[in-house]
Amino acid sequence: MVMNVRGYAAHSVDSPLGLFSFVRRDPRANDVVIEILYAGVCHSDIHNVRNDWGNAKHPMVPGHEIIGRVTAVGAEVTRFQVGDAVGVGCMVDSCQHCKACAGGLEQYCENGNTLTYNDVDRHDGMTTHGGYSERIVVSDRFVVKVPQGLDLAAAAPLLCAGITTWSPLRHWKVGPGSKVAVVGLGGLGHMALKLAKALGADVTLFSRSPGKEDDARRLGADRVVISTDATQMQAVQGHFDLIIDTVPYVHDVNPYVATLALSGNLVLVGYLGPLEPAVNSAPLVLGRKSVAGSVIGGIAETQEMLDFCGQHGITSDIELIRMQEINEAYERMLQSDVKYRFVIDIASLRA
Repeated sequence: MVMNVRGYAAHSVDSPLGLFSFVRRDPRANDVVIEILYAGVCHSDIHNVRNDWGNAKHPMVPGHEIIGRVTAVGAEVTRFQVGDAVGVGCMVDSCQHCKACAGGLEQYCENGNTLTYNDVDRHDGMTTHGGYSERIVVSDRFVVKVPQGLDLAAAAPLLCAGITTWSPLRHWKVGPGSKVAVVGLGGLGHMALKLAKALGADVTLFSRSPGKEDDARRLGADRVVISTDATQMQAVQGHFDLIIDTVPYVHDVNPYVATLALSGNLVLVGYLGPLEPAVNSAPLVLGRKSVAGSVIGGIAETQEMLDFCGQHGITSDIELIRMQEINEAYERMLQSDVKYRFVIDIASLRA
C-alpha cells in the first residue's frame, strides 16, 4: 500500500518546477507520517535540480527544510504522537551501525546516509522526494521535535541553514570569549551570526562590500570587516579562533587564513570543490592553523540546536512564498535577492 501525494517537481535540468503526483510508501512500524506545513528553499535545491553536482535524478521533488505536524505513527514509535510539531532535515535514514552513526554523526555515515530527496530508499528502492509536497513518511529516528513558541515557518531553515552553522560552532566549542568570524551574509551566514552571538561569542562579519553593517549588527555581529579593504584586513590579522566560511562558490581563502589566531580554524560549509588558488601552507604550519570542512549535523545535534533556538527565540529571517512562486524564487536566489531564506507555505499547494 502507498499514499498518493502532490508536490512540485523538476522533470529535467532546464524545466521549471510544476505540479507532480507521486506516491509515498505505506508507513512502516517505525515511521512517522507528517503533514508538511512549510518547506525552506535551500540553494542546494537549485544545484540538485540543475544537476550542478552530476547526480540528479528526475523527476525531482526538492526540499530538505521541512516543518509539519504528525498525522500518524507506526506501532513501534514512542517519541512522537499525532499533533506534534516536527521537523525533517537533509537526511531520512543511514546505516545506523557504523562508527559515525554510533557516534551520532549520521551525516558522515560510512555506508552513505539516505538524503531526503534525490536519493533511493535503502529498504525498498523507492526514490526519495522532499518537502515541496503535501506529506512525507520518515523513520522516527530522523524526525526532530520543534520547541513550542517558535514560529513554524521561520523555523524551517533551521533544519539545514541552522544546523549547518551550529555543528561547527559546537564542534570547535564556541562560547563566551570566543572570537568568531563569518564570511558571507546569506541563508547560512545570517544563521551563523545569530547562533554564534547567542553562544556568547564576539562576532565579526566579513563582507566584500559596504552597506551590510546595520543588518549584520541586527543579526548579531559586533563589527563588519570589509574584506576588500587591506587596512581593515590587516587590523584583524591573527585575531579569530574560528571562521565559518559560507560562500557557495570558488574563492580565495588565504586572506581569511591570515586572520586566524594561533590554533585557529577556518571551516568551509558553503562550497564543494577545489580551492583556487591553492591554500598557502606556511601560515598553517607556523601558526598551527587549519582549513576544515563541515556538513549539516547529526540528528541529536539537530535536536540540540532546535532546543537552543527555542530557549533563545532564534529563527531564520524569511520571505514566505506560495508554492506557485518557486520558479521566480529560484531566479531571485541566483541574484541573492532574498533576506535571507525563502520558505514555501505548503497550504498554497492544497488550495
